[in-house]
Amino acid sequence: MGLILDHTTHDESLAPDDVRLSLKPVTAAPGPLDGAWWPRSRDLAAELSALTATPDAPWGRIARVAVNPHFWPAVPRRAAVAGHVVPVDWFTADQDPHKLLLLSRDTGRWDLLVIPPETDSDTAARLLSAAADPHITATAGGLLAVERLHGAGSA
Repeated sequence: MGLILDHTTHDESLAPDDVRLSLKPVTAAPGPLDGAWWPRSRDLAAELSALTATPDAPWGRIARVAVNPHFWPAVPRRAAVAGHVVPVDWFTADQDPHKLLLLSRDTGRWDLLVIPPETDSDTAARLLSAAADPHITATAGGLLAVERLHGAGSA
């Protein structure tokens, strides 16, 4: 399983085992997002296992995950991540529905834009790139709103 950091990569060129992920450079200033993740499905337990098992990921050992359940049909109380089980919390009022939080004892907190799995590859490539750009300080919901306007403008 590989870590995809090429922000212009399209879905067709990805191997089935690749995690579709982009991250800001480690040296980037803190902001509302640390990158983006494009899961293949809305099966949160399976997708978390794939995301957190990425060997090159910089987050170390994940201790907790938090999501907004709005777009996930089922949110497990616990999930297997990288060989251990972690609690999965969900919040509706305080968390952007398009964001996933990974909390690590080793490296702190990782806030990722969750790109809906049904997103076309061109749109996903733009969102992966924007969320990993250290100069863009938009929130997860903000990036998706801009993308919706971009899509409506080009239609």
